[in-house]
Amino acid sequence: MKRKLIVAVASLSLLLGGVPGMTGGNDVQANSLKDKINEVKEKRAENKSARKETEAEIASIQKHQEEVNAEIKKLNEEVAATKSKIQKKEEEIKETKEEIAKLKEEIAALVKRIAERDKMLKDRVTAMYENGGSVQYIEVLLGSSSFGDFIDRVLALNEIAAQDKDILEAHKADKKAVEEAKAQVEKELATLNEKKKELESLRASLNAKVERKNELLHELEEEEEHMHGELMKLEDEGDLLAKQQAAFEAEKRRQEAEARRKAAEERERARKKNSSASPAPAPAPSVSGGMFSRPSAGRITSTFGPRWGSMHAGIDIARAGTVPIVASADGTVIKSYRSSSYGNVVFIAHYINGQTYTTVYAHLRTRYVQNGATVSKGQQIGLMGNTGQSTGQHLHFEIHKGQWNSSKSNAIDPLQFFN
Repeated sequence: MKRKLIVAVASLSLLLGGVPGMTGGNDVQANSLKDKINEVKEKRAENKSARKETEAEIASIQKHQEEVNAEIKKLNEEVAATKSKIQKKEEEIKETKEEIAKLKEEIAALVKRIAERDKMLKDRVTAMYENGGSVQYIEVLLGSSSFGDFIDRVLALNEIAAQDKDILEAHKADKKAVEEAKAQVEKELATLNEKKKELESLRASLNAKVERKNELLHELEEEEEHMHGELMKLEDEGDLLAKQQAAFEAEKRRQEAEARRKAAEERERARKKNSSASPAPAPAPSVSGGMFSRPSAGRITSTFGPRWGSMHAGIDIARAGTVPIVASADGTVIKSYRSSSYGNVVFIAHYINGQTYTTVYAHLRTRYVQNGATVSKGQQIGLMGNTGQSTGQHLHFEIHKGQWNSSKSNAIDPLQFFN
């Protein structure tokens, strides 16, 4: 079965890719975010097209299943009809065998009569030989007491001769009848057995066709199940893309508001500087140094890189008790939900120094932020937990330079920022 899963499906992204380096300035950053939002819209259009194509593929598979089911039904009807014919032939064979059994009894009786006639005729010939053949008849005639007795004796001898002739004719007829009946029944039995053999061969052929059709139907059912899985994946990715677009639009609005706030503060500072000789206030301290801060307290139990025969695309931080999880940098929540693998997980989009980043916080016990929320560096977003495919309480933390994707090809080592 041809699977049109398009290159777009394999490359669907849940978060945005990197953009070229920027020289600074709010206008440039706003334009870059606008480009990224347009890129997400294009990916959403590709996702929608892929979903439609997958749905069409599922419909085609279902139609093929209906056709195969119809063929199987027709074949099963033919098998049933052939089975009925075989049963009828078996009944005919049974009746023919019963006829053969009766015929054997008749043949046995005929054989017995033939044997008796053979003996009688042999005795007659022997008597004639011992008595000199026709002399016996002369003696019978000469021994008559009168002419009337003579006539009676002549008639009796003629009747005996006629009976002997009839016996010989019946003897030959019985033998011929036995041979013809036996040949006819054997021919009919052979014909019935040959027809039964042909029907059994046809039934075997039909059963083989039914088996092949059932195998094809099973393959189609598996294909449909696979396509439904792909459709669910596309729908989930489409949902993430929609939330991603909303998140970066919110991030764009936040940056624009931040730019307006800073501009207002700058104007206010300039006004105070011109109107007062008092010193400017000291800047607020940062949460931690570097682009990203550590998202949780605890011991690092697994680092970034190859692990157990596959790539571990992040780090694991473990600690017992109630452990807060904080945003590693300012950003916008792309999606906060419960995944079968990540468990309770939060995806956050960041735009730092002209580059988009994505952070992932997995296996949380509780999530404190919702889709589209704006978060600050160090803001608590949940509690460390043991949900999803996890063994023991810990935080699985990932940083992606650009967009998150299923192959995690954009993942980078978080320890380079805060170790």
